Amino acid sequence: MYTTINEEGILNNYAKEPQIYCATYPTQQQQRQYALQAAFATLLVTTLILISWGVS
Repeated sequence: MYTTINEEGILNNYAKEPQIYCATYPTQQQQRQYALQAAFATLLVTTLILISWGVS
């Protein structure tokens, strides 16, 4: 942790910055997994909305 002290004796703490790197494009398998997760999430949200609409 990086710490500085100003003229009044007050401490300022700074978190260490992480190393920056470039992201890689997802592979075909990862893209299929993301699409499957999106389909399940859409199905779940739609089901919850329909259940809440039916109960009310």
